[in-house]
Amino acid sequence: MNASLIMIGTELTRGIIQDKNGPMISRELTHLGVHVSLFEILPDDGSIETVLAAEISRSSLVIITGGLGPTTDDMTRRVIADASGHPLIRDNESWNSLLAKLGERAYGPNEKQAMIPEGFSIIPNGNGTAPGFYGYAGSCLIVCLPGPPRELEPMLYDSVLPLIRKKLDLPDAERDEYSTFITAEAKLEELYEGIDPDLDWGTRFQDYRISLYVSGKTAGERGKAIAKLRMMLGEGRVADGDTDPLTILINALEKRSATVAAAESCTGGLASALLTERPGSSSFMLGAVTSYAASAKENVLGVPVSLIEEHGTVSGECAVAMAEGVRRIMGSDYSFSITGVAGPDEDENKPVGTVYIGFAGKDRQSESIMLKFISWGRASVRRRAAAAAFILLAMYIEGRSPSEIVPSWNYL
Repeated sequence: MNASLIMIGTELTRGIIQDKNGPMISRELTHLGVHVSLFEILPDDGSIETVLAAEISRSSLVIITGGLGPTTDDMTRRVIADASGHPLIRDNESWNSLLAKLGERAYGPNEKQAMIPEGFSIIPNGNGTAPGFYGYAGSCLIVCLPGPPRELEPMLYDSVLPLIRKKLDLPDAERDEYSTFITAEAKLEELYEGIDPDLDWGTRFQDYRISLYVSGKTAGERGKAIAKLRMMLGEGRVADGDTDPLTILINALEKRSATVAAAESCTGGLASALLTERPGSSSFMLGAVTSYAASAKENVLGVPVSLIEEHGTVSGECAVAMAEGVRRIMGSDYSFSITGVAGPDEDENKPVGTVYIGFAGKDRQSESIMLKFISWGRASVRRRAAAAAFILLAMYIEGRSPSEIVPSWNYL
C-alpha cells in the first residue's frame, strides 16, 4: 500500500518556514502499515499538476497539504478537480461555515475556500476557514488538507487517519492514548526511550498538553511502561485518553457543583482567561483578580503589608493570602492564586521559573506549593504555571493535599 505526500508552499521551498506536517503524516501512515514512497515539497507555481498526475497512477493514497487559501496562487483545488475529471462546485456546508466565521468578508476571494471537486467530501476545519476534502481520481484516494499545523493536526488525528483506515480497509492497530502535562516533548522522548525503546512511542504537541501514543507488544507491557512513566513524572502528570488540565479541573468542579475564583500575578490573567473560554463557564467561574503589583495585592486582595515585607510577594505565604482574599471577595467555594517569577530577570532574589500556587476552599485548610520551572521564556513559565494550578486545584477539590503531591513531580 503506497502513499505519496505533497506539501505545497513557496514559503517552504524558500526555507522561510520549515515543514512540520510531512514527518508527522509520514509517521502516522507508517504506523497504519502504509508505505510512503514519495515526500515532496513544491512551490505555489502550478508544478503540482505534473507531480499529482504521476502519483495518482502509481499510489493508493495521495495526501496534499497547503494551497487552499483565497489568493490566486492557491491552485490546489483546481488541480485536483482537473486530475479527477470533475468540476469545482460550491459545497453548501462549507459555505455556511465560512459565512458563520467571516460574515460579509466571506464574499469575494474567500468564496473559493468553499469550492471542492464534484463528488468529493469535506473534512471540517475547526481552527480555520479552509476545510479539507477527499475523493477519488480513478482508484487513488486523494486527501487535501490546509497547510497551517494548528489546523491540520486535529483534522489529521480526528478525521483523516480513521478515514484512511476505513477507505483502504486497513486493520485496526492496538494503540493506547494518554495526555501528559508540563514536561517538554524532547524530555518525554528521552524518558520513554529509556523505559522501553521496543515500544512504538509517538507524541503530538497541543496547547497545554502533549498527547502520547503507545503501540506494540502486549497491552500488559504497554501498561507497565506507562506506569513507569507516571512514576518518573509524578502523580497527575499522565492522564488516560485525550484530555487537558482545564478539562480535569472543570470536571472536578462540575461533579460537586462547586465554584472557583482566581488571583493571579505572574500569569497576568492567563488562567482566568482559560477558565472563561468554555461555554457555560459562568456556572463555575465567579471572577478573578489580576493583582500584578504589590499594591494591588494589598489594596484589592487584602494581603497584609507586614506579610509582604517579611516574606515578599513571591512566597507561599503571599500565595495563601491571595487565594483567601479572592475567595472572600468572590464568595466562591474554592480559589487559587499564582505568584512567581516569569522572567526574563530574577525577582526578590528568586530565580526565573520560581512559582508559588495557593489554594483555599470551604471546610479546607489553605495551603501553598512551590514549583521551579525550567524557563524557555515568559510565556512557557506562564503556561506551565496555569496547567499546574488546574491539575493541583482539581486534586485539592477532591480532598487531596497539593503539598503532598508536588514532591513526586519531576522534569518541570
